[in-house]
Amino acid sequence: MNLLVVAATSFEIKPFIENNGNADILITGVGIPATVFRLTRHLAQKDYDLVIQAGIAGTFANILEGGKVVIIGTDTFGDIGIDEKGTFTTLFETGLADKNDFPFSNGWLLNEHEYFTHPSLPVATGITVNKIIDDDIQIKRSKEKFGADIESMEGAAFHYVCLQQKIKFLQLRAISNIVGERDKTKWMMKEAIINLNIELKKLAKNIL
Repeated sequence: MNLLVVAATSFEIKPFIENNGNADILITGVGIPATVFRLTRHLAQKDYDLVIQAGIAGTFANILEGGKVVIIGTDTFGDIGIDEKGTFTTLFETGLADKNDFPFSNGWLLNEHEYFTHPSLPVATGITVNKIIDDDIQIKRSKEKFGADIESMEGAAFHYVCLQQKIKFLQLRAISNIVGERDKTKWMMKEAIINLNIELKKLAKNIL
């Protein structure tokens, strides 16, 4: 099986890179534009049976413990829309886009990989943003509007490209912090990266 492992930074999957056997690796850079461009270009050059995106993420839900690893079943773009008078309206809500235009389903980018029939990891919902914020009001607003478990800067872009390319994919995330917490002494970055790479190696081994 041809497997591609994608990450925003090499730092997040350094242990996997150092011990990787057969999977190809693509470091896209941070953010939506870099992910869309580099992943689309790479997939145009070689065919893959599965693409795995691996990275750290912040959580909205305290029940998701720091360092915990989850698989993202659904993701969407959390800040593309209109922010006016303290209210955020998505493009779908404005009517500027249809929430069921492919590859969206009711405004979400769903992963229907057979893995989700019997997942070995908890399945979570994500939103993807262009900027990280620490404003409590905006964070509360995002939680209420989307009800997501985690936040990243690349996940929905990854789902979007893979769905458009009709290629099987999995998004793997390890929780490093609570969304909005900018004091990195309170983050569990080390634990998140260790756990992320353990689970990534397991997935790659089972697949290959």
